[in-house]
Amino acid sequence: MRICIDPGHAGRLTDPGAVSPFTGVRESDVVLSMALMVQRYLQAVGYEVMLTRTQDEQSETDDLSYRTNLSNSWRADLFVSLHCNSAGSSSAQGYEIWTSPGQTQGDILATKIFNQVADEFPDRVGRTDYTDGDPDKESRFYVLMYTDAPACLVETAFISNEEEGQLLANPAWQDRYARAIARGITDYVGGLSI
Repeated sequence: MRICIDPGHAGRLTDPGAVSPFTGVRESDVVLSMALMVQRYLQAVGYEVMLTRTQDEQSETDDLSYRTNLSNSWRADLFVSLHCNSAGSSSAQGYEIWTSPGQTQGDILATKIFNQVADEFPDRVGRTDYTDGDPDKESRFYVLMYTDAPACLVETAFISNEEEGQLLANPAWQDRYARAIARGITDYVGGLSI
């Protein structure tokens, strides 16, 4: 089983993603740290794991098409993109998991990860859209539309929220989140008839 983990955004010279106004922590750093943890957990149970980036900086050509092409050319079985949410209001909180529109294998993957995150963090808000019967939200995000493998995008928490920004800066909390994502992936794979 080949899993592609995409730590969203890039580095200081390109795109740090959102930055916490409370801690100064950068989205690109948080999700890279978590992606490396997810990789370790999945490799420990025998999966092949590739990250779309393994360091802070990226080259100028390392854009969204680079990420999807990397996953597709490696023939990944699953693709999970990691992000931190941000909003203009510091009161916005919670986690979201996104898939492409319609019912796909990505919806099943997203639900498995959502369930593990909800179990790990019962005190956090899961921001959902159950109109199609599952908790994921749907969008035509580039990495979801142009990745051949079942794909989802995890918005871990709001970096713009003071409490969640503090949590995102905490390596122990990142580790708990990474384990929940890895468990969701293994739940999905266990449900496949391979």
